[in-house]
Amino acid sequence: MKNIDTFLNQEILPRVTKPITYQGNEVNAVSKLGQENLTRFAFCFPDLYEVGMSHLGLKIIYGLLNEQEDIWCERVFSPGIDMEELLREHHLPLFSLESQTPLKQFDFLGFTLQYEMSYTNILNILDLGQIPLLSEDRTIEAPFVIAGGSCAYNPEPLTDFIDLFVIGEGEEVILELMTLYETWKDSKADRLDFLTSAAQLTGIYVPALYQVTYLAESGTIKEFSPIDQNLPATIKKRFIEDLDNVYYPEKMLVSYTETVHDRITMEIFRGCGRGCRFCQAGMIYRPTREKSTDTIKSTIKNLIKNTGYDEVSLSSLSSGDYSEIENLIHDLVADYQDQKVGISLPSLRIDSLSVSMLEEIQKIRKTGITLAPEAGTQRMRDVINKGVTEQNLLDTVETAFLKGWGHIKLYFMIGLPGETIEDIEGIAQLGQKVVDRYYGIEKSMRNKALKLVLSTSCFVPKPFTPFQWVGQNTQDEFREKQKHLKNTIKDRKISYNWHDSQVSFLEAVFARGDRRLGKVLKLAHEKGCKFDGWHEHFNYDKWMAAFEEAGIDPDFYAIRPRNFDEKLPWDFIDTGVSKEFLISEFQQAQNALKTPYCREECSDCGILDFKKGWKCHA
Repeated sequence: MKNIDTFLNQEILPRVTKPITYQGNEVNAVSKLGQENLTRFAFCFPDLYEVGMSHLGLKIIYGLLNEQEDIWCERVFSPGIDMEELLREHHLPLFSLESQTPLKQFDFLGFTLQYEMSYTNILNILDLGQIPLLSEDRTIEAPFVIAGGSCAYNPEPLTDFIDLFVIGEGEEVILELMTLYETWKDSKADRLDFLTSAAQLTGIYVPALYQVTYLAESGTIKEFSPIDQNLPATIKKRFIEDLDNVYYPEKMLVSYTETVHDRITMEIFRGCGRGCRFCQAGMIYRPTREKSTDTIKSTIKNLIKNTGYDEVSLSSLSSGDYSEIENLIHDLVADYQDQKVGISLPSLRIDSLSVSMLEEIQKIRKTGITLAPEAGTQRMRDVINKGVTEQNLLDTVETAFLKGWGHIKLYFMIGLPGETIEDIEGIAQLGQKVVDRYYGIEKSMRNKALKLVLSTSCFVPKPFTPFQWVGQNTQDEFREKQKHLKNTIKDRKISYNWHDSQVSFLEAVFARGDRRLGKVLKLAHEKGCKFDGWHEHFNYDKWMAAFEEAGIDPDFYAIRPRNFDEKLPWDFIDTGVSKEFLISEFQQAQNALKTPYCREECSDCGILDFKKGWKCHA
């Protein structure tokens, strides 16, 4: 075995692109070298450094664990293709950034699951770390492999590889898990004892302790149950009640190289009460909980001092819905205008983008504006419960044009349930109306150049949404709709881009899949699939070969509609939103009926029953 620390700098890093992304000595990186009896935790992000370093969850867990005296959390990212080749060439194991420790020497490897198309990268990291891929093959010396994040709400496709899943928000349960580990480590018991104890914690799912049977005729799930009656039959998600008193880092890692979101991310609230029927996050992250403006401003002050960043992004699912958003922006602009620290709002609803917010934000710097109408016609927006109108959009872009903006990007989805060709054409027509609004403004008052981008993604039905039962469009249907929309757009001021339907198809397969897909994942990994969310690396033919070799039809998961009485792979997880509510919302969608915003009227989704005594702040 070569010494990684010295060999890395002499033989490896000079031969890779962006060697700085493998060194781990950034501003606010934590080193606990020399300290003994530490629980070693490797936070693994299954994508490149530039992507992972922009992830807020990494920064929270990294800071939280490293503030504990007896825990050292380090980072691991998927190595670039050139780095992987060199590691394999020299028979070197993948290592952590902070100390260059091989992954197999850690106590825990913690993966964040943000995107289904990163699953092969998880297997590749385990493989490069010289850790058995299958959970059942790991011995007492192997680290525990855990996973959390939004995709963990359907953990089943990864159950062959992950020892335990964290369902829900992790700040509290991760510390409970570390405390449990310390007790187990002193007991000298076997791995199963720790996993069995962990399964008693609210929000922890240990797949090896649960069994699934299937109906022979349909191939659907017959029964899902724990192997021991003392284990919970339902896994309840964890959520943080008080965001003012939960941990949030006041020092964040600052990279020496550019990352995807190279700025301070300040979370202002969690949850969303809008109820868009396609949106998984809006359902699984309920209830809505806000941070106070005092907490937000105090944290931002410390983050600016400790990082030197010149931009603060106010983060949430819909930042314009924060109850004090205009006052908060006014105060932040006043406080930091002289320091040239910009304020950005990455997720704005069209109807919440007020004139005053635009005027405040542009005082420091002006960037493009991104809005998400999601659908081209009002009928379709009512089907998905978007809750905005064409007039909302046109008024918003006119305000933007009057204030000097010229670059507008509009996001849409195609393949939504009940969509017609008129709905597709409506996207082009809406884009043209935006262009017409621009030219309707006096020339001297508008930006000299207009750039309007229409972008469409392919709808993916997700668990715990009212559309979890519908089948996805076929790839031929997606391609026909994309082609028709492209041909419908006539104005040269409008550009159009779209997502690859093959990637979206596989995303739907794994979003709605069960544990039988583990065989496909392993085969795809063995065939070289990795970085499947990156166009230049994605290989659809290899994936189809893996499905064929495994004897599994991917259409069974993506294209096939489900009945309300079918047992779904994720039914054993309790998010707090009842299935009865989701069914009701599905039926509302079929009739293009809207459900009110939670702040205006409670629709009895079930979240208030989930936590007795809780008062929703939607």
